[in-house]
Amino acid sequence: MHYGAAADSEMFAPACDEFASLIFELHSEGTAQMEHGQIETLISLVGTEILRLLMQAHLDVRALREPRRHDVTGADGAILTRCREKCERTLATVFGDVTARRKGYSAPGVESQFPLDGELNLPKDKYSHELRRRAAEGVALDSFDEVVADIEKTTSGKIPKRQTEQVAVAVAQDFDGFYSSRETKQSEQTSSILAMSTDGKGIVMRKEDLRPATRKAAEQEDQRTGARLQPGEKPNRKRMAQVATVYDIEPYERSAEQIMGLSSEEERSPRPKPTNKQVWASVDKEPEDVIGAIFEEALRRDPNRSRTWAMLVDGGEKQLEIILTNIARYRPDVILILDFIHVLEYVWKAAHGLFGVEIQEAQAWVAAQALRILKGEASNVAIDMRREATRRQLTQKQREPVDKCANYLTKYLPMLEYDFYLSEGLPIATGVIEGACRHLIKDRMDLTGARWRLKSAEAVLRIRSLRSSGDFEEYWAFHRTQEHKRNHCSHTAAA
Repeated sequence: MHYGAAADSEMFAPACDEFASLIFELHSEGTAQMEHGQIETLISLVGTEILRLLMQAHLDVRALREPRRHDVTGADGAILTRCREKCERTLATVFGDVTARRKGYSAPGVESQFPLDGELNLPKDKYSHELRRRAAEGVALDSFDEVVADIEKTTSGKIPKRQTEQVAVAVAQDFDGFYSSRETKQSEQTSSILAMSTDGKGIVMRKEDLRPATRKAAEQEDQRTGARLQPGEKPNRKRMAQVATVYDIEPYERSAEQIMGLSSEEERSPRPKPTNKQVWASVDKEPEDVIGAIFEEALRRDPNRSRTWAMLVDGGEKQLEIILTNIARYRPDVILILDFIHVLEYVWKAAHGLFGVEIQEAQAWVAAQALRILKGEASNVAIDMRREATRRQLTQKQREPVDKCANYLTKYLPMLEYDFYLSEGLPIATGVIEGACRHLIKDRMDLTGARWRLKSAEAVLRIRSLRSSGDFEEYWAFHRTQEHKRNHCSHTAAA
């Protein structure tokens, strides 16, 4: 059925009148006395109302053009014969509230169906997709209170705080489906290394959303009397989030001397940057699930397992155990690399045990040992530091960090083949995952006084992950499609 242009134009008349009124106002003597900022405010306020009227007019035109259908079915498959005209619902948009009018089809005891809702892909609640998008992107960057205030300030829409949290959870629900639905990449002839890494980072949670063991400890802590916490102390209040990353990086061959800054500037070539970097984190899932997803993503990128896979770790035993299980499952020749920065931390502690307050001597010793470790001599370094502790006749307490470092080097010796890693151009530091932990969690989840609920925390982590990986735009299109499937499944009788 077609309608004349006159009928459609009538719907847009209020917007046209408002626009004409604004033009008249801008020509008036009153505005001639205004500063530019005042004029800017006037145009913004009236302009937003014009946009709202345009949105309303379009919805009215859609309602006017909606045909009477005879093929709408209920959940039981029976055709809904009763049709009600001009059923109304409110839609909150960035321009303000508008009213969607559409035909409703019903039968006794059966949920009503509104086909036009599906055509418009309207949400189940009252908040438009653009308003939801702004809320979701906002909570990825700032507190819920700030997002509520910002939406009210920058749009003519409004979402209360609780609804903002619910919107974030709803927006993030397709995260797993989005990544699992991506097509497997064809194996490419590339020299780039497929690098992986993971780490854990705690998030302060509401007590009811802590893991069982931590919650029990927190309840026992609450019963403690007399003792006061140290400044900044938050015992038994955190739930560990597992952070993960997979990225590509070109081989970058260098020497131990270059790492330690002992070579001339002329010898240094530009360091390649990570590409195709995907980062994500979950405070809801178990570490096994997140680490398993790392290997699934690696397999998606390199289904033929023809590239070099490198996993950078920090030596956490439980985490390493999970990684080794996945290596055995997915690819036994994955190269395991212990983060060199973590190794240096142990070496520095050993230096403090050996040299005490003699800082210059400690610095020289650390530099020498670091160079040897980078050259693949970690085993000899462990032996020599023990001998040095004995030669200096250190007390048991003094030599404790020395023995601890030596044991660390010996325990993880298979992951300390830095001479091989450097010659093959492999990364030896976990800077990418450390940056991901800081960006995904610390910069947002550690806001002063924040105590997170599990669903909200997981939603914010997912949205931040999408933004950090550069996938949010693609995800948003996928999410809208999934929303349509969830909310507006077909209710048309078979032909």
